[in-house]
Amino acid sequence: MSTLLTTSEPRTPRSSWSIAMSVWKALFLREALSRLFASRTSWFWLFAEPVLHMAYLMFMFTVIRVRSVGGIETGIFVLVGLIPFFLFRRVGTQVANAVAPNRPLFAYRQVKPIDALLVRGVLEAMLLLLIGALVLFGAYLWGYKTMPADPLAVAEGMFGLWLLGMGYGLITSVALELVPGIGRLLGFIMMPLYFVSGVMYPISRVPQPYRDWLLLNPIPHGLESVRLGFAPYYHAVPELDLAYLYEFALVTVFLGLALQRRFARRLLAK
Repeated sequence: MSTLLTTSEPRTPRSSWSIAMSVWKALFLREALSRLFASRTSWFWLFAEPVLHMAYLMFMFTVIRVRSVGGIETGIFVLVGLIPFFLFRRVGTQVANAVAPNRPLFAYRQVKPIDALLVRGVLEAMLLLLIGALVLFGAYLWGYKTMPADPLAVAEGMFGLWLLGMGYGLITSVALELVPGIGRLLGFIMMPLYFVSGVMYPISRVPQPYRDWLLLNPIPHGLESVRLGFAPYYHAVPELDLAYLYEFALVTVFLGLALQRRFARRLLAK
């Protein structure tokens, strides 16, 4: 026994990166199980909500016999507008509400609120992109041309909207903890944001000066980029500026990170 004790080597301390990866992996598995299997129908409603929403809009456009919008097929216009918007909305909403369900885990010093927010944002993006891919595949089987002409433009628009959703979630997660009752206001904001982001109509059809006002919202820049990536002949708004989307998104992300650091103790202790 003494020989074993004297010859055994001390354990090498784990690096900060190794610890962070272990924490993220555990949180990811926990969030995925909770998101998909919290109840018997959780996985169904996760897919059903966006799919039914898209089907309803496509049906409405069909009823009023609108075959093309902005120069592209109505079905593609609806799909490639809703999927990016749902990416922003779902990531923002899920990240904003990530603190309270994971607060018991913050008793472990390795787990911080920012870990839960980041993991939930990545998980929600993966789920939404999977749903979007399945919907587009279904539309392809239905006869639509769903292969993007410029995948890079699609990826740039989608990633910019994901960043914007992360920034929104980082900021509002702090607001939800510090300001009681603000959750209702934030939920109310999403509905008018849906209507002013050009999800159901091309921004290019809005006359000036109202179009410039709508384009102060960074979301239409991402939607227009995605639509243009799917169909180069789409009548995109001339003022499309993807750099503006990324600048706005990065500002919100850094502001959100600063708020997370400033109010870290409040988020842990509440």
